[in-house]
Amino acid sequence: MRSWDLRTLEAEAHEPQILSTGDDARTILLFLPAGEELQEHEVHEYARIVVIEGEVEVVTPEGERVSAGAGHMFEFAPGERRTIAAQGDARLLLLLTPWPGDGHPGAMTLDQKAAVRERAAERP
Repeated sequence: MRSWDLRTLEAEAHEPQILSTGDDARTILLFLPAGEELQEHEVHEYARIVVIEGEVEVVTPEGERVSAGAGHMFEFAPGERRTIAAQGDARLLLLLTPWPGDGHPGAMTLDQKAAVRERAAERP
C-alpha cells in the first residue's frame, strides 16, 4: 500500500509532482499560487481535478464559469479545453485516465511519432 496526506505533502509552484503512474492512470499534485492560472489547455485523457485547498475558478472556452473550494471535483473529457485560475493559493489533485490516452505521445509507436514530426515539419 502507498498513501499520501495531500494537505501536507510538499508542493511547489510550477513543479507538478507525479504521485503515481500505472497502466490505467496517472495522479499528479499541483500547487497553484494565488493570482496564477493554468492557461487554456487540454489533455488526451479524462481529467479529474479535485480541489484539496484554496479556491479556483474554472472557465471553458464557451464561457461556462465555476468557482470552487476544497472538496470540489471537476471532470473533463479528453480534448475538453479549460482555464484554471487560483483565487487564493490552491492545492489540486489531477487524475488522468486512461494513462496514456489515445493520441498522447507516450501511447504512440516510434513510427507514429515520426509521422507526426514529418507533418509538423511540413507546416509553414
